Amino acid sequence: MNTVFIKYGPSVAGAVFLAAGDLNAGPAVNAADTGADGTVKQLRSEALPNVTGKNLTAILVTYPPGGKSGKHHHAGSVFAYVISGAIRSQVSGQGPAKVYQAGESFFEPPGSEHLVSENASATEPASLLAVFVADRGTKLTTSDR
Repeated sequence: MNTVFIKYGPSVAGAVFLAAGDLNAGPAVNAADTGADGTVKQLRSEALPNVTGKNLTAILVTYPPGGKSGKHHHAGSVFAYVISGAIRSQVSGQGPAKVYQAGESFFEPPGSEHLVSENASATEPASLLAVFVADRGTKLTTSDR
C-alpha cells in the first residue's frame, strides 16, 4: 500500500494522508467520466464487506483557475472535502450555489443533480476529495448535457 501526502494551504494546518492501493479494484474514473475541466485521479476503490454490493471510491478532482464541470449526477452518495482553494457548488434540492473553502465539505445525496461544480477563483487552482458509496461496477459520474 502506498501513502500519498497532500499539504493544505497556509490557512489550514496539517496534512491529509490517503492510502492509495490497487486502483483497478473498482470502476474507472477519468476526466471523460466527469466532464471536468481539470484532472480527475482515482485514489482508491474498495468493496465494502459490511454493505453487500457497494464500493467505497475516493477520487481527487483538481480544477485549474476558472475550471468547471458541466451539470452531472453521481451514482450513490458523495461526500466532498475541499483540499485547496475554493470550490463553488450547487446540488439540486440544497439551495443556491455556495463557495466552500479549503477544510470545508458538502454532501450529495443519491438522485441529486450537481448543477454547479467549479473553481471559485480565476487565478488559483482548487482541489477536492470526493468519496463515493455506490453499487459495485456502476459508472460513478454521468453528464446531464
